[in-house]
Amino acid sequence: MTLRYIRNIAVASAIAAFAWTGADAQDYVAGPVTISKEKVKIDGKICYSHIVEERQTLYSISKAYEVSIEDIYKFNPTLRETGLKKNSIIIIPSKDAVGESHAAVQREEERITEDRKEARKADDVTKEAPASLTHVVRWYEDIESISQKYGVPADEIMAANGMTGKKLKNRQRIIIPEKGKYAGKQETPGDTYTDEESVDLENAFEETEDNYREICVFTPKSHIKATVLLPLKATGSTASRSNMDFYSGVLLAAKDMAEEGIDIDLDVQDISSGNLGTNRFALSQSDITIGPVSSGDLAKLLEMSQGTGNIISPLDPRAGSLASKYSNMVQAPAGMLLQYSDMAAWITEDFRSGDKVIVISEKEARQNDAGKLMKAAIDSSSVSYIPFSYSILDGRTVQAPLENIMTQNGTNRIVIASESEAFVNDVVRNLNLIVHDKYDVVLYGPAKIRSFETIEVENFHNTSLHASLAYFIDYEDSRVKKFLLRYRALFRTEPTQFAFQGYDVAKYFFEMCSKYGESWPLMLENTRQEMLQSTFSYRQIPEGGYTNEGIRRIVYGKDYSVVKVK
Repeated sequence: MTLRYIRNIAVASAIAAFAWTGADAQDYVAGPVTISKEKVKIDGKICYSHIVEERQTLYSISKAYEVSIEDIYKFNPTLRETGLKKNSIIIIPSKDAVGESHAAVQREEERITEDRKEARKADDVTKEAPASLTHVVRWYEDIESISQKYGVPADEIMAANGMTGKKLKNRQRIIIPEKGKYAGKQETPGDTYTDEESVDLENAFEETEDNYREICVFTPKSHIKATVLLPLKATGSTASRSNMDFYSGVLLAAKDMAEEGIDIDLDVQDISSGNLGTNRFALSQSDITIGPVSSGDLAKLLEMSQGTGNIISPLDPRAGSLASKYSNMVQAPAGMLLQYSDMAAWITEDFRSGDKVIVISEKEARQNDAGKLMKAAIDSSSVSYIPFSYSILDGRTVQAPLENIMTQNGTNRIVIASESEAFVNDVVRNLNLIVHDKYDVVLYGPAKIRSFETIEVENFHNTSLHASLAYFIDYEDSRVKKFLLRYRALFRTEPTQFAFQGYDVAKYFFEMCSKYGESWPLMLENTRQEMLQSTFSYRQIPEGGYTNEGIRRIVYGKDYSVVKVK
């Protein structure tokens, strides 16, 4: 979907269109219909996102797209009751979409075959090894990832290049043969080095990421091909509101890029049926792939796509663990462990002489993973703490014992090592009573604590909650205010947290790709960016992908303010 010509976008367009009433039918003159340049993939079918303009009718639209009105109703079931509305978007199935898509893939495969034939002819003339292309090894690649990238077994690549071991050198040129050409063979080296030459190469270029960055030439892109894989369920009655909101945020980011002169060719695929809706070839043609959402679907796609492109995990914090296994994995949301680690670091930074750190846990309760990780984060910090546990049944009598271990000469910095809402609520209630007894209390916690509905927000202010969060929207930020106005105008609704995340993820990676071209992953660790609700600050896992360590800190003031301090 090319967004250079976008004038309006509506998230509701993928699941419904609104009513539009005009003049009486006999006086109505249909307006002209221009075929949209915006495409989405719904249930495996390529469709158009059509913006309804003044005086257009279903009949005139169907004629322009050469489809029936029934075809339009099929993808927009609510139109039968509501009719059209100016500036809304409806989904129009393309003519022979599936056949055209397959034909395009076939044409590309034929082109690759012709390229191989030409390469073989050149090889025959020069009597060189029968290879179709030469690959320049990058610092993060090994023989296995190169094998997966080209679909040629590693042993055949090794045979074509006379390699006796799997070790590769950064910037080394190796021949990629046709699959099967070197099956079971061990040929003489095609592009190898003597021991002396190898030493010279190592001295000239040490195999490190930083050195590679120094010599890498970044080619900016003004046209970006992006793929978005979401379970939209756009043609059903149970459409996912959160995923649709995320999608609308992506669309708005693409519109912003188009206004900056960057053309975004956006291929959106509904993967509600469980089919990932893409393949290795399609992924290799995409500059950016956002999604899927669930860690299970991400694992499937990452396994399939190794060596063919970078996959951005947009929403699931639990998917971060996949980055240790897959080098092409980029995790967008910061995980819970990072929130706990930041919480511990924050306590260390704030700690002053006379302060006490108290870690409270539920007595005789099976501690969940969250509680264990919180304790582990505190244990790894440089500050000592006092452990305190009690049973929730004793909550009414615990105030005095807790005050006995507190200080009145400094600040009592409290961590509740639990994500049990009932227990956390009871601790916060007791801390509020202690605050009224003139003890200085500061409560530290991760994002989860703010989601507990049984805890009154006033209690967070009374205990000066310091929260380490993956997401936080500062509505006083001028960029957020601008986003709200534009979103409301375009979609006629309020953006949810998912809409903010869709915008943040898409805008950040679109900008990275536009600046650094296909080598954008190499600059992730050098490009910290504050977005609307997220902070992107990347670190690469050794021999793995990228995790986001961007955490936002907020403080609940006793004056009922909520302030972002980092």
